Amino acid sequence: MFGMGWSELLVVGVVALIVVGPKDLPVLFRQIGQFVGKAKGMAREFSSAMNDAANESGMRDISKTLKSATNPLGTAMDGVKDAARDVSSSLRDVDPNSETGKLARERADKAKKIQASTARAAADRKTREAEEARKAADAAEAAIGSDAADETPPTPKKTPKKTPDTSKGDT
Repeated sequence: MFGMGWSELLVVGVVALIVVGPKDLPVLFRQIGQFVGKAKGMAREFSSAMNDAANESGMRDISKTLKSATNPLGTAMDGVKDAARDVSSSLRDVDPNSETGKLARERADKAKKIQASTARAAADRKTREAEEARKAADAAEAAIGSDAADETPPTPKKTPKKTPDTSKGDT
């Protein structure tokens, strides 16, 4: 609490006991508790007011729009999953032998087929993109390799070895 350990809380309690006195200490703690409760209530009310204001101003709609713009496939798949879930839940409430039940089953089957074909299309697209990326990387690697093969490697320069000069008499 407030970054204080048990030893700090004990010191604060002892100081409060000495300064306030044993008779008034419970009253002080009750007032502190009421103040903290009011502060939490005000914070909770402020937070809910900000959430309501965000809902009214359309911030949640903008957030959904940004999410769908950054991940259109995921958003589409979420919509398909929600639709399939709605259809499957509506099947439970309908008599399976009635016309509505038959149509609901047909719709559920079609929704499953759509979901499966969408998943296959997404997987095919990812495979195709990976293959294109691999081809581009291979082409870039080949281009770099052919440029390196065209250039002749530089010849290392030979530096003469230094021999110690013994004519000065240093040993």
